[in-house]
Amino acid sequence: MSHTATHSAPAALSATSNAELAALILRVSMGFLFLVHAWLKISVFTPAGTAAFFESIGFPGALAYVVIAAEVLGGIALILGTWTRWVSLALIPILLGSIYAPHGAAGFIFSNQGGGWEFPAFWAVALAVQAFFLERGETREGVSQGVARESGTALPEAARGPVHAADEPL
Repeated sequence: MSHTATHSAPAALSATSNAELAALILRVSMGFLFLVHAWLKISVFTPAGTAAFFESIGFPGALAYVVIAAEVLGGIALILGTWTRWVSLALIPILLGSIYAPHGAAGFIFSNQGGGWEFPAFWAVALAVQAFFLERGETREGVSQGVARESGTALPEAARGPVHAADEPL
């Protein structure tokens, strides 16, 4: 007697690949984290306090306002899935700057006094990974199928690879 268990996924998930779901979770969680970091700078440290801190570590105070704006707008864009690749790449320098100062001098482990650079480094890598995920409708060659269709040069179905490399068999 054989018993085969059948599981049916909700319709929304059955049409979504594991790679697409992973990209969604990564994108939304990073967007949320950027909003939390911006909220901290706005409501706890205050923008003026954040600017003073930036000046105390050798950055121009005005850069604090740019960082706050980038965290808010970038966080919202990531959550909404707007320009995900470009927003991910644009936010990496902010994290690299936080590694340079203040976290770099505190060592690697984030629980060190002053917070080490392990978390900002991991976050920067996660943004880079997010940038490498192909958006729905893109081919490996980076040609948007939607743009190609509009221009009359759509790729034939056989020429399109999987949406994400993770969809390929090992």
